[in-house]
Amino acid sequence: MDAPNLKTPLPGPKAKALIERDGKVVSPSYTRDYPFVIARGVGATVEDVDGNVFLDCAAGIAVNSTGHSHPKVVAAIVDQAQKFLHMSGTDFYYEPQVRLGEDLAATAPFPGPVRTFYANSGTEANEAAIKMARYHTKRFGILGFLGSFHGRTLGSLSLTSSRAIQRRGFGPMQGGTFHAPYATCYRCPVGLTPDRCGAECLDFLEEQVLVHLISPDDVAAVLVEPIQGEGGYVVPAKAFHERLRALTTKHGMLLMVDEVQSGMGRTGKMWAIEHFGVQPDVVTAAKGIASGLPLGVAIARSDVMAWPPGAHASTFGGNPVSCAAAIATIELLRESLVKNAAEVGEHLLAGLRALMDKHPIIGDVRGKGLMVGVELVRDRQTKERATEERNAVVDEAFRRGMLILGAGRNAVRFSPPLVLSKAQADTAIRIFDEALTAVTARK
Repeated sequence: MDAPNLKTPLPGPKAKALIERDGKVVSPSYTRDYPFVIARGVGATVEDVDGNVFLDCAAGIAVNSTGHSHPKVVAAIVDQAQKFLHMSGTDFYYEPQVRLGEDLAATAPFPGPVRTFYANSGTEANEAAIKMARYHTKRFGILGFLGSFHGRTLGSLSLTSSRAIQRRGFGPMQGGTFHAPYATCYRCPVGLTPDRCGAECLDFLEEQVLVHLISPDDVAAVLVEPIQGEGGYVVPAKAFHERLRALTTKHGMLLMVDEVQSGMGRTGKMWAIEHFGVQPDVVTAAKGIASGLPLGVAIARSDVMAWPPGAHASTFGGNPVSCAAAIATIELLRESLVKNAAEVGEHLLAGLRALMDKHPIIGDVRGKGLMVGVELVRDRQTKERATEERNAVVDEAFRRGMLILGAGRNAVRFSPPLVLSKAQADTAIRIFDEALTAVTARK
């Protein structure tokens, strides 16, 4: 479908009617940034119920990695659905679960042997990783980072710290969790400038948290996003992950990387941690792993995932239809989409950076592959956050036929399907330029 192609005012009449119905029966806890009601999608384009076509640079929150309803993924789903829908890998065996485990072991960012635990979502994968770390090390402490997002179930929520609203009203959090500053070099937590900032923020972890709050020999693991997602698409310096790996090795802690948003080819490599030359002990993934079907995984070294039968399980985790979709997804990623994410992502990143000369509201453009963040500020010197302006830009982009989402307090994220073309990236840059112009003209 050609995008954008807008035929009605937004939202159109059919969209308005469905949104009204939604308001009566669906949880109000869901965050909806603008009134988009999807009817169908193809590749990196989506059509709403009123026939309006949009360029999708959100991908269902970085989920539709192979694009909307990729024919090979759909064929794999249909083929498996015609055989059997469910048999619970917790109690029985089936080939799709085994084959997917083999595929994931082959792609894991650490040497084998490798095992995989299957869940239904990213937060469940992180819950499994937390439990596994405690079981394996016989320690209770888990270290995380400010600005992180690991999910909303109570264990992973205790490590999530991207926004207070996600934790408000649900305390007390799970015990034994501690936070340190993330390497957000654009806003260095220890006061350095971006050109001098690297891993100095880890001084706080080593000299404060591990001295005053918890002994290193009580820490089971560190859970970290290679590139922070909900925190603002923050790309740390390589030295940050290198020093973190050295720290965990020194104290016998597991290094667990949350690749729920950054994994499955999104950054131009299968796993974002590969950009930093570091090998973790555990990787968690979800979102893009099955091109839209619910699936989460915790992938670990076999000696780490050595818990006995009954220690942890999931009725629906590793559902055969989701596994079939994931197998097809990994094949497409290997064939072309990881490479496309790297090439088109570089093109998108360059185009967005070029807009900085025109729009002083852009404070920073950062990313890897098709995981790109644009931080908006009211003043480049003070870096005052342009939060209201960011929200307005997201809405203006929608009004012009492009779906994007915010990330962090004042950043915009571009996380399109990995099938995005350079021509579509150019369209995204143009619409973003127009949205910025419209918002800044109001000041």
